[in-house]
Amino acid sequence: MIGSPDDERITPALWGMASILTVGGFLSMFTSTVVNVALGTIAAGFRAPLGTAQWIATGYLLALAAMVPVSGWASRRFGAARLWLVCVGLFAALSALCATATSIETLIVFRVLQGAAGGLLVPAGQILFAMTAGPKRLGRMMAVLSIPIYLAPVLGTLAGSVLTERFGVPWLFLVNVPISVLSLLLGRKWLPRERPADPQPLDRRGVALTVTGLPLLVYGFAEAVPIAAVAGAILLAIFAVGALRSPAPLLDLRLFRDRAFSSAAAVIFGMGAALFGAMIVLPLYYLDVRHESLLATGFLTAPLALGTVLALPLAGRLTDRVGGARVIFAGLIVTIIGTVPLALLTGSDDYWWLSAVQFVRGCGIGLTTTPALAAGLRSVAKERISHAMPLFAMLQRIGGSFGTSILTAVVSARLAAAPGTAAAIADTHRWIVGMTAILLVPSWLLVRAELSKVD
Repeated sequence: MIGSPDDERITPALWGMASILTVGGFLSMFTSTVVNVALGTIAAGFRAPLGTAQWIATGYLLALAAMVPVSGWASRRFGAARLWLVCVGLFAALSALCATATSIETLIVFRVLQGAAGGLLVPAGQILFAMTAGPKRLGRMMAVLSIPIYLAPVLGTLAGSVLTERFGVPWLFLVNVPISVLSLLLGRKWLPRERPADPQPLDRRGVALTVTGLPLLVYGFAEAVPIAAVAGAILLAIFAVGALRSPAPLLDLRLFRDRAFSSAAAVIFGMGAALFGAMIVLPLYYLDVRHESLLATGFLTAPLALGTVLALPLAGRLTDRVGGARVIFAGLIVTIIGTVPLALLTGSDDYWWLSAVQFVRGCGIGLTTTPALAAGLRSVAKERISHAMPLFAMLQRIGGSFGTSILTAVVSARLAAAPGTAAAIADTHRWIVGMTAILLVPSWLLVRAELSKVD
């Protein structure tokens, strides 16, 4: 028995459900990174330009982003559990098709379809879990579901190197098949079957605007294409105006009228920018300044993910006990403490010291993002979670792309002025410290909003 949503106790059935959904989320995130390290090898194998092969990764990520806004409506229409199971099955089939692709064009098409399945898979699992867990267990349970977000990129990079070198490119995709099939079998047996809601008609105009606007905005930021970013922003702005006027919008933007929800959303956006944008900076230090290999760089940057994953259970317990707002504020302070030493980098810093610094920064991140998600969802009625979860996912992706764009421009300019110097990396981390410090404002507003509801 999973237990009542108002129960504080986490039953074995709920832990089992969490394990199944976590594996599904891991698949989507793992696949987004495992291929990246092998793009040059794939391009050579198909005798294609690297710019064309890049779309194996880019196409996947854009399709992933495009499907997020639709995930809420699909969960209401078909049931989150059923949608999750269908997407896992599609993911397994498309992984096998990617492994057997005979041309670069075919592989790109299969990867785009795989990204679309992944874009529905993760939010469907989060929606199902948030609705089942209830507000008193939300912090601990969402911490479990957040593990793939931070662990998968590290494992994907390392696994991509090993699989390509030892077994060949097809295994970058085949590795997903047995995991997907096992998840599908376990999910069919153990996931609760909720009755689909009686959804309002599909907002086709909203779908058209979001599935084009969000990928354009993400692509424009990530690849520094201003026209695409502006076009995406305009399309999403048009969607926002229509959604606020519509009685049955694709995503209910009226949720932002709640101060706790909007403050949590600001933290999620900002942490997306500071976290995912920062992930491109420190590897450049190891690669360009310390001249380490790609594999060694993967291991040297792993303490960040390790600290994050180890902090997540504590973050979940504290969130359920004292509320997410104060945990977020403390997490931001720890994140800043762990980032300041990186703003003072030299070309000869001890690797053990840098690993310790990254571990502290990772702990701060673990104490921040998941509590923000839980704090925001606690202010949302159960029937509106399918609107809230995609909104948070969209904000995190837009924030990550925005941060990547800003920090890429900063570090590129610094490295152009002083190639191969630690000062360029240190200067960029000063930007990251500033971006993180700004988030203290919405996090404090969230503290006040949370305390006012208690009073």
